[in-house]
Amino acid sequence: MRIDTRFGVSDMSHSKLPPRSTSNGASTSRPAAPDISLAEAAGEAFVYALPLIEMAALRRRTKQPNSLSHQRALLDHTHRWVTTPNNDTLYSIAWLDLTKGAARLTIPATGDRYFSAALMDMYTNNNAVLGTRTIGNAGGTFTIAGPGQTSSGADVVRMATPHAWLLIRTLVDGPADLDATHRVQDGFRLEGAPGGALDEHAERNAAAPEFFASVRSLMASDPPPATDVAVLRRIAAVVGLTAPTAAEAEAVADGLARARAALLSNGRRPIFIDGWSYPRACLGNFDQDYRYRAAVALWGIGALPVAEAMYMRAAGNLENGFFDGAADYQLHLPARLPLSGFWSLTMYEAADDNQLFLAENPLRRYAIGDRTKGLRHNADGSITLWIGRTDPGGDRTANWLPAPKSGPFSLIMRCYLPRNEMLEGRWRLPAIQEVRT
Repeated sequence: MRIDTRFGVSDMSHSKLPPRSTSNGASTSRPAAPDISLAEAAGEAFVYALPLIEMAALRRRTKQPNSLSHQRALLDHTHRWVTTPNNDTLYSIAWLDLTKGAARLTIPATGDRYFSAALMDMYTNNNAVLGTRTIGNAGGTFTIAGPGQTSSGADVVRMATPHAWLLIRTLVDGPADLDATHRVQDGFRLEGAPGGALDEHAERNAAAPEFFASVRSLMASDPPPATDVAVLRRIAAVVGLTAPTAAEAEAVADGLARARAALLSNGRRPIFIDGWSYPRACLGNFDQDYRYRAAVALWGIGALPVAEAMYMRAAGNLENGFFDGAADYQLHLPARLPLSGFWSLTMYEAADDNQLFLAENPLRRYAIGDRTKGLRHNADGSITLWIGRTDPGGDRTANWLPAPKSGPFSLIMRCYLPRNEMLEGRWRLPAIQEVRT
């Protein structure tokens, strides 16, 4: 076999290495290769590298690096470019190439309108979120610098990788607010050197040789952090393997297939508390929680840190957070939720790999929340939401979130700018109840 040694481990055999002898016969210590099989290393490498692969797949859709593009209409059931989209904000997106120098981002004054500009490295960590919570709504100009680049000024954002994703969310209060939202979007400016050509990369379901060839390429262009050295040593024998024997190739393929199947079947098996799953504290800045990072890259890529937004998935009455679409449900919420921003409940249907997308419905209502026009409150200010395929009729229609015409569905609650009671778990959402007739 041939080993590519670019990833910081010079000897990648599977057994532990003996000490090296110096010229005078004394032994010196050297890092021991981890005692892990090639199949196990392949599985761990798949989980570790999946965010890179998913980011590269999204990046392929860009027309030009360092160029900002704006979503002008609220997303609907026909938009399937990213899983679990929201229907609260308009996206503005740019893929950054900082290899030729820093970029400059100008943010306009947004009045009292919520926005966030998330800057994510290629490993899906939010290196910075510039927005209402962090910088206020007065606007400003920021320099975005790559690793090791010298850049002066008080408003410098330093990215962990030379390539990055800028994802801006600008709040829109329904179709009537689109023109005003567009004017805010037009105030965002991005300036940077023209980016280089983008290489083609394998996708998540590629065969092992193509998958790991792409991983090698992506890790070379966007090196992992030094704090990941332990896992990098464990997976080096796979990531650096360029000319495997037949037995080695079989072991790598088997390990990758097992890890992929396990992630798809079990990676989205959350823990539910009183009818809801809650994000981990490391969401959006994953540290060494590589499996959680891979699951989020597959089912919720681009997630904000919990201080910016909390994403809660309802438990449902089927497996893994799905509801039986033939039944009707209700959710009773208090008059006020512990947050400084806004909340919405979004309806999703499952597609390939159980990725979630907005569901077609007669009202063209994909989410319902505290900004929904005509929402009816109870006498004490609380709100009862009605969920299902069938219009509940009368006054309840105003509070109806339609379900897909067929199949199961999933519900995700978003709470922007949560307060400490929610962040610390001292306040929990009430469970969704099935309506018994």
